[in-house]
Amino acid sequence: MLLSLLLSGGDFLSILATLLLTLPIMMLALSVHETAHGFVAWRCGDNTAYNLGRLTLNPIRHLDPAGFVCLLIFGFGWAKPVPINTRNFRNPKRGMALSALAGPVANLLLGLVCTLLYGVCWGAVFYFSYTQGVSDFLYTLLSLLTEALWYGAYINFVYMVFNMIPIPPFDGSRVALAFLPAKTYFGLMRYERQIMFGILIALLFCSYFFNFSPFGWVADRLTDLIAHPIANGVLRALLH
Repeated sequence: MLLSLLLSGGDFLSILATLLLTLPIMMLALSVHETAHGFVAWRCGDNTAYNLGRLTLNPIRHLDPAGFVCLLIFGFGWAKPVPINTRNFRNPKRGMALSALAGPVANLLLGLVCTLLYGVCWGAVFYFSYTQGVSDFLYTLLSLLTEALWYGAYINFVYMVFNMIPIPPFDGSRVALAFLPAKTYFGLMRYERQIMFGILIALLFCSYFFNFSPFGWVADRLTDLIAHPIANGVLRALLH
């Protein structure tokens, strides 16, 4: 994030405003993701995350120093994984798959809520820009809220799609475990770290040399697909 802001030539105040707006949203998305993992694991019989105090939205409990630095510099990072002991599950394969799926599903739900609210605020911003029916101060606040909600939708959808990659170490691979032979799955797990760094390097390369992210593209299209008709509906309702 800082890297792209500095490369874009932004001034100090605009960079600070962007960080203050986006970092809390990113941290919330990561906290929701990890808490969902731990909560579903707890419901499936594993108390590990619960006993360690990880069933909380407090981002400090989920903070990974290296992941936070990457988040701050590149705009994409990771939280400290919630510990899960599959031996505590009543059905280990099912429990692992459900616990893994919980994180992306939580991001999907939070992204949908943000998108719906974004659509409403987007329509209101268009309306007030035409009619000038509110003060400049309130219009600025509404515009900032609209921007924050768009980013909340976007980043949650990115995390959802990104984590559903069906190869280690992503959550999608844990879901795939329910359908793959154990030998195949654990053979892939041997290269978990190498795969993760390879994908992150590929994403950074695409972002900074081609200005394109496949996950960002999906998140942007999904946000617009849902929010655009809502904004149009709000605008039509207010104009009448």
